[in-house]
Amino acid sequence: MLNPEAHLCDQLFADDIERAPTRDGFGTGTVEAGTTDSNVLVLCADLSESTRAEWFEKEFPERFIEVGIGEQNMAALGSGFAAVGKVPFIASYAAFNPGRNYEQIRTTIALNRANVKVCGMHAGVSVGPDGATHQMLEDLGLMRMLPGMMVIAPGDAVEAKKAVIAAARYEGPVYLRFGRAATPVFTTTETPFTIGAALPLRDAATPQAALLSTGSLSYAALEAAKLLADEGVETSVLHVPTIKPLDTAAILAAATKAGRAVTVEEHQIAGGFGSAVAEVLSIERPLPLLRLGIKDEFGQSGAPDELLAHYGLSASGIAESVRAFVRA
Repeated sequence: MLNPEAHLCDQLFADDIERAPTRDGFGTGTVEAGTTDSNVLVLCADLSESTRAEWFEKEFPERFIEVGIGEQNMAALGSGFAAVGKVPFIASYAAFNPGRNYEQIRTTIALNRANVKVCGMHAGVSVGPDGATHQMLEDLGLMRMLPGMMVIAPGDAVEAKKAVIAAARYEGPVYLRFGRAATPVFTTTETPFTIGAALPLRDAATPQAALLSTGSLSYAALEAAKLLADEGVETSVLHVPTIKPLDTAAILAAATKAGRAVTVEEHQIAGGFGSAVAEVLSIERPLPLLRLGIKDEFGQSGAPDELLAHYGLSASGIAESVRAFVRA
């Protein structure tokens, strides 16, 4: 059954479910954060339309800074603005931010615990036709390894807006991951969002596996759980938007109840969300774990849904992997 506390949409699995890219949540979130706090700034590296930074620019042109194609400079500028009390959001494609400016993020932001919000757009394979060079699949690993860096991967556009607003209020460096493709909106304005807290989406009396997911693939995990339930395989689904710090209590509870866990992420299985969960379980509660994600390869050009299916990250692909896992 669905957790009633999650306030999910009534028509969760309807064909006409609302869809929106999580980058839209960045645009609306920064506008609201900027309305509340005049110290909020947005810096962008020549991609204001694609990142939705232009929405903030239209409302607060005096607090928008276009740095051009200079992501390293953007990170250093962000750190400087934070040093004088501003709350800068620095935005570009995740392949460039943190892909191109990792050293500057590490040295000028993370090392100084600078209050900068690093925003990686168009992350994952679902950016589609842009291909391997722009499909950032290593960003979660890069950023969660940085001391003091919070890491958030919102599940949908509504949650993305909440994450942006929460990050603006949080004192310290944050990495926020956003996607380009329009994905199902499975939360509402009433759905709770707290930094560091997981969200139970589906419970079962006797689950055979706990599906632990992050980002927009949490909806695919929900769909997979429904497909499995239709054939008698019960699973729980826990959405984990904050990858660092992890909600270890919720993860341990879900995994312990089921006796085995499956992680789902649009990222390399090495170093990302699944690795973070494996680290926790190996110490606290060793049990069978299956990590679903990209398996040590780069992406390729294609339609978002085709690529997710190719890498086994569609609802049917997730269900197939879980089915084999619980029956092994």
